[in-house]
Amino acid sequence: MRILLIEDDPVLGDGLATGLRQSGFAVDWLKDGESAVAAMQSEKFDLTVLDLGLPRLSGMEVLKRLRARGDAMPVLVLTARDAIRDKIAGLDCGADDYLVKPVDLEELAARIRALLRRAAGRAEPMLRHGAIALDPAGRRVEVDGRPVELSAREYAVLHALLANPGRVMSRSQLEQSIYGWNEEPDSNALEVHIHHLRRKFGADLIKTLRGVGYTIPKA
Repeated sequence: MRILLIEDDPVLGDGLATGLRQSGFAVDWLKDGESAVAAMQSEKFDLTVLDLGLPRLSGMEVLKRLRARGDAMPVLVLTARDAIRDKIAGLDCGADDYLVKPVDLEELAARIRALLRRAAGRAEPMLRHGAIALDPAGRRVEVDGRPVELSAREYAVLHALLANPGRVMSRSQLEQSIYGWNEEPDSNALEVHIHHLRRKFGADLIKTLRGVGYTIPKA
């Protein structure tokens, strides 16, 4: 899942980006509001973590512009403003959650998973497909209760496809879901990850629509 982090503090931003990547998210980090608005208009993200006290354009204005154009992407506001009126203003402007700094990285990751689950219309934390069970919190995958070892990229590809059952995802969509701006995948990296997943879960799990993309059909 691809996260847009908008935070102008270099030390905090670096720590948050590192921690979220360790939790399995692809993270793109920007430091001002105008760059954030431009990125949101040109690229697809699954969720935004948004500071309010940004240079060039405030986080509140970023949020207002996002919602004004009908974008329903989940937004988690992360700010030092702890007054009740600030929380109310942020939520009423369209934020889906509101956390006050300093923040525990495990709590932040858990809230992100909850928002992503809600946005996908799922009640259960686990992703299931037949005998396969994927636990986003523990980043574990099991088949019939037996753990399956996956690389970080294999897990990310499987997660993206299981989170969108029946949807055909193009190569570009999958790569954007698992790689950030500073990560340049090899030309055939995605095909290699899918080959390994088919070897571990069966050749019929992931379907290829030639020239279109990949999908895991609904169970």
